[in-house]
Amino acid sequence: MVHELAGGEIVWLVCALLAAGTVTGFLSGLLGIGGGTVLVPVLYETFTALEIPDDIRMHLVLGTSFGVIVPTAIQSFRSHLAKGSVDQTVLRRLAPWVVAGVLAGSVLVSSVSGHALQWIWLVCAGVLAIKMLFGRDTWRLNDDLPDNWTVRIAVFSIGLLSTLMSVGGGIFIVSMFTLCGWSMLRSVATASGFGPLIAIPGLLAYVFAGFGNPELPPLSLGFVSIASVAVISPVSTLTAPLGVRCAHAISDRTLTIAFGIFLAAVCVRFLFAL
Repeated sequence: MVHELAGGEIVWLVCALLAAGTVTGFLSGLLGIGGGTVLVPVLYETFTALEIPDDIRMHLVLGTSFGVIVPTAIQSFRSHLAKGSVDQTVLRRLAPWVVAGVLAGSVLVSSVSGHALQWIWLVCAGVLAIKMLFGRDTWRLNDDLPDNWTVRIAVFSIGLLSTLMSVGGGIFIVSMFTLCGWSMLRSVATASGFGPLIAIPGLLAYVFAGFGNPELPPLSLGFVSIASVAVISPVSTLTAPLGVRCAHAISDRTLTIAFGIFLAAVCVRFLFAL
C-alpha cells in the first residue's frame, strides 16, 4: 500500500524533486552525464517516504530516472553540439554497439533484484570515483581512442550496465575516453551524445518490464512515475545549458575532481542504504 502523504509532506517532496531536477540538468551539461547519478538517490528517498514496496522500489526509481534523463540528455547533447565539442565520427562509429548493450540490458531488467541493482550502482560508481579523484595523466591505456574490438565490447558493456543503473552512460564513457588520452571537455561533450541512445530504449524497457504491476503507485506507466517525471523534467531541461557553459569555462582538472567528488558522495549514500 502506498503511503498517503499530508500536505506538508507533499510540499517537501515536491521541493526535493525540483531541487533534484535543477542539479540534474546542471550536472548533465557540466559532466556529460544523463543525470541518473543525481536522481537515483533522491528518488529512492522519495519512494521510501511513499512506502513503495521494497521489491519494486529500485525498479521504479531507475525507470523514473530514465524518464527524466531522456529530455535532459537530448538538451545537453544539443548544447555541446552547438559549441562544436562533440566528436561526431566516434559517436557514429560506436553508436550501434552502445544500443546493442542497452537492448541486452533491457532483457535483464525484470529479472534482476532491487538489492542487486543497488550493489551494481555502488561498485561501478566507486571504481570510477577512485579513478577520477586519484588518477593521473600517466594512467592511460592509449594515446587516442583505438578502433578495435576491445573498445566495441567496452561500449557494449557500458550500454548494458547503464540500463541496469539508469544512467546516460556518461560516467563510464567519460572515463574510457580520458583513459585513452582525450581531454575532459572533449570526453564530456562526446559522451553527452550517447545519453539519448541509452536513455530512450532504457526508458521503454522499464515501461514494458513494469506494465500491469499491481503494486505500482497511481500515475505510473510501468516502472515510471509520470508524476515525478512531470515535476523534474522541465527544470532539468532548462538548467542543462548552464552546465554546458560552465564546462567550457573551467579547467579539465576541476571538471575531473568535481566528477569524482560527486560519484564518491553517491557511493557513500548507497553504502549506508545497503
